[in-house]
Amino acid sequence: MSVLLETSLGDIVIDLFVDKAPRLCENFLKLCKLKYYNFSPVHSVQKNFSFQTGDPLGPDSKESDGGSSVWGLLQGQKTFTVPTDPKMKHVERGTVSMVTVPSSLDEDHRDIGSQFIITLGENLDYLDGKAAIFGLVVEGFDTLEKVNEAFIDVEGRPLKDIRIRHTSILDDPYDDPPGLREPSQSPLPSKAQLATVMIADDEELDENADEAAVEKLRREREARAQALTLEVVGDLPFAEVKPPENVLFVCKLNPITQDEDLNLIFSRFGKILSCEVIRDVKTGDSLHYAFIEFENQKDCEQAYSKMEGVLIDDHRIHVDFSQSVSRLLNLWRTPGDSRHARQTGGFGGISSLEKRSQYRESERSNRSKYGMVFDRNDLRKGRRSRSRSGSPPGERRYREDRDRESFRRDRRDVGYGRDRRERRDSRDRSNVADVQDRRDRRDPRRERYDRPR
Repeated sequence: MSVLLETSLGDIVIDLFVDKAPRLCENFLKLCKLKYYNFSPVHSVQKNFSFQTGDPLGPDSKESDGGSSVWGLLQGQKTFTVPTDPKMKHVERGTVSMVTVPSSLDEDHRDIGSQFIITLGENLDYLDGKAAIFGLVVEGFDTLEKVNEAFIDVEGRPLKDIRIRHTSILDDPYDDPPGLREPSQSPLPSKAQLATVMIADDEELDENADEAAVEKLRREREARAQALTLEVVGDLPFAEVKPPENVLFVCKLNPITQDEDLNLIFSRFGKILSCEVIRDVKTGDSLHYAFIEFENQKDCEQAYSKMEGVLIDDHRIHVDFSQSVSRLLNLWRTPGDSRHARQTGGFGGISSLEKRSQYRESERSNRSKYGMVFDRNDLRKGRRSRSRSGSPPGERRYREDRDRESFRRDRRDVGYGRDRRERRDSRDRSNVADVQDRRDRRDPRRERYDRPR
């Protein structure tokens, strides 16, 4: 009963101890059958001791749960428990054993998931009782030697990825548990797995390169991956954005130094677009550093070479080129700066960003038109015809109908108002007459004077 592991450094054939560790072998075989170990990274490499693998995502991924047993994948039981066998020892090189943790239910039992280790040395009694042995490497010791000699970081992570590419079962004596369905082909790596790639296993490296060069390459690869992530979430215009070359970073300032002081001192090198001392948001106190933006890059370089260590307000300042892109990011997000609004093209009006833009020239040329599909000649014809005729026929008809309806409404309102005024006047006259009649009937003196003599 054997399993073939195809890794990025070569093949490894493992013989399984089916009689001595049947449950461990069954778990390993069924996980291999499900292609669960495909693209799993090798990590925790300890020279002449062991290396560890079996977690599909690896310890560097925040989404990793450490791996699961086959019963956890099928039935929700992430780990299973087996008793420790004191007779099985890590004596030979290439011993394969499952990573275990103490069981919370029984001290003599260990909980097991999917991760396993392969020893790179002999007589490793430290692992006895801590890792559950279930197999032995019979072919592929040259691959083990390549893993043993790989460049690693302080945490034992290989600087160049070492991964399990495929698993093949040479003999399986166990029946499949309920619900297990073998995939027809090897699955592609998931996005979470690809996100853990530092230096791809198929990327060529200089064999004579020292550890420092390999570490530098790994950091550059990691920085590119992080920049790409920031571009995806919208925190950067694009991953290759670079800090502006016409901005100086000035630090070790005296707290009393103001923006106007720096502007006056540095303006002798050329025109300054902005000079800002960075201050605390709440207190307004100086944070002892500032950014000075020149109009020309040559002026910025000259100021950098001449102003290092200069005494300003009894403090010797330090000058360097700015490595921050936050200013460009703010202009890209909210292009409201009138100084840059006069410029053309680029993100936020910065022409240097336009050179590395990820959009097509045609899209940028029609940006003010929201990328609509039309011909400029048609636009010119439309403007010319509108200037000659005043407005299109449809628009003229709309205006005429609107004016006619407005005129009718006004006339109707005028007539309605006139009728109301006439009714009000007639009502007032009738009311006056009624009041006068009532007064005449109530006053007896009027009857005496009105009586004929």
